[in-house]
Amino acid sequence: MSRPAVAIPEKLFFKIGEVCELAGVQAHVLRYWESEFPMLAPQKNRAGQRVYRKRDVEMALRIKELLYEDQYTIAGAKKRLTSELRGGGKVKVNGNEETSESAAHLDKVIDAVQAPPTNDRHNVARRSAEERQGLKQIASELRELLAILEQENKGRAK
Repeated sequence: MSRPAVAIPEKLFFKIGEVCELAGVQAHVLRYWESEFPMLAPQKNRAGQRVYRKRDVEMALRIKELLYEDQYTIAGAKKRLTSELRGGGKVKVNGNEETSESAAHLDKVIDAVQAPPTNDRHNVARRSAEERQGLKQIASELRELLAILEQENKGRAK
């Protein structure tokens, strides 16, 4: 029995209560998952409160799916997530293909940057071009995020 995908609001940050509501679990469960799954690691704000990003919410939903629907143990779910994240395969996050495509693109950039050095000048030049392209893409995404943050700050100042 497959559940419909959870619609995650378009926000930069989520409080623990919002994530609990989206995932349908209590706060102590999320905190426990954070201690067991290193890939679920929300930041903390200046007040020490957990601040989840969209990828953290997606990870919590994936963990819940593995544990509750697919009946994995904690250890089994950890292994499955680790293999999904390392394997370069598409990570299923409740049907969100855009996230899967972004993760696959990021994996390619990381692989290009971490590729072992070679004496073949052609490969070095190609890899450098791939690195530059990946860095340009990251810079573009960071500029978009900055514009969003600036827009939100202007809205709050009014």
